[in-house]
Amino acid sequence: MNITIVGTGYVGLGTAIMLAYLGYRVTGLDTDLQKIERLRAGDLPIYEPGLDELLRQAQGNLTWTTSYEESIPKADIIFICVGTPALPSGQPNLTYLESAARSVARNLDGKTQIIVNKSTVPIGTADWMTRILEEHAVHYHTNRYDIVSNPEFLREGTALSDSLYPDRIVLGGRPWAVARLHELYAPLIEQSFTPPPHVPRPSGYTRPAVVNTTLTSAEMIKYAANAFLALKISYANEMAGLCECVGADIEEVTGGIGLDARIGTRFLAAGAGWGGSCFGKDTSALVSTGEEYGYDMPILRAAIDVNRRQRTLVIEKLQRHLRLLKGKRVAVLGMAFKPNTDDLRDAPAHDFIARLASLGASVVAYDPVAMPRARQEWGHLQYSEARSASAALAGADAVIIATEWDEFRLLDWDAAVLTMRTRVVIDARNLLRMPLSVAATVEQIGKDAGPAPTMAQASA
Repeated sequence: MNITIVGTGYVGLGTAIMLAYLGYRVTGLDTDLQKIERLRAGDLPIYEPGLDELLRQAQGNLTWTTSYEESIPKADIIFICVGTPALPSGQPNLTYLESAARSVARNLDGKTQIIVNKSTVPIGTADWMTRILEEHAVHYHTNRYDIVSNPEFLREGTALSDSLYPDRIVLGGRPWAVARLHELYAPLIEQSFTPPPHVPRPSGYTRPAVVNTTLTSAEMIKYAANAFLALKISYANEMAGLCECVGADIEEVTGGIGLDARIGTRFLAAGAGWGGSCFGKDTSALVSTGEEYGYDMPILRAAIDVNRRQRTLVIEKLQRHLRLLKGKRVAVLGMAFKPNTDDLRDAPAHDFIARLASLGASVVAYDPVAMPRARQEWGHLQYSEARSASAALAGADAVIIATEWDEFRLLDWDAAVLTMRTRVVIDARNLLRMPLSVAATVEQIGKDAGPAPTMAQASA
């Protein structure tokens, strides 16, 4: 099969390279010429562990272009993987999706072709896209072109493993189109491919479940899955607040309840709250969809409120110890919304930096991977860059751990804290496991901070 992937962001690139590795001829299409030129040179525009190596292995099956006219007519299956960012109302912005769908429709060539929607979209979008095909496709016929909803469930930082060894593949659409996707995904379903050496097949993994369903149910599955994970995170954070009140330890609590197989430990971690491109957007989209039908969703609204509160809580913890922040130097460790990615979308660190600057603090930030992207996307923020985590802490009055990078876990915290002017550590990711051996104030989420040293002790 010839495959065309429209959109070369995190989802599109991962999908394109994975399918090329499986042996398909894949064309990656994007209107951003600079991005396409980088890809033609073998340079990835995003950071994802192991993706560069898989790109090298699959390079012979990949072509990159900015032309719909070149790539759409020859494709048997066309994946649309463009962004659907949230509008101020909470509803997804479908501008990019509509533009891509129109351009695809105008260049379909009359043979049987399937358009696969991999973008996260509002429920009912597939029907809307079908109308676009009817209006703009030459030689349109109901049995010639069809839409399949095939939502992705990738986690940034582990996208390769999630792509090659998924726990489920969801396919929504008419039976003949879904059957064609079964053919495409046969190597994944049967696990008949040779695993890449750097992404081995997990021990005990057999094959993914395949969910064949309707277009509407497939779209709903994606939103419902992300909303449930968001709920787990907000639940853990709400329990963490009560743990601080009564003197319990949130990690012991979540560890204990997570042993119940009905609950599980994954996504039950207290901290600075969720970020990234999915959870906030998808929970808001579900609430907005409910409003369209006069259906209130109080549980999701509460999850959104709790997540928003966590970012304020971190700054409140800092103010509790430093009092006035004006003139203070605060280090922020981690800028990406999670480790092993350079994705800055809805990152808690963004809100921390913005709030600290508004309170008059001088902010110095460091991230092992995301600083180059932050120079492009966070030009509106006031902060300086540090060359390392240790350099960020030197002379600082306080530090906020905003992303749980392994590099920060391995930092010699006793030595680094000694270089601080006032030793206040706000561990918003509960990353530190052992008490520091030097006098310092360490605040975590959902844990008793214990008696804090005086400012004189902390500076001694």
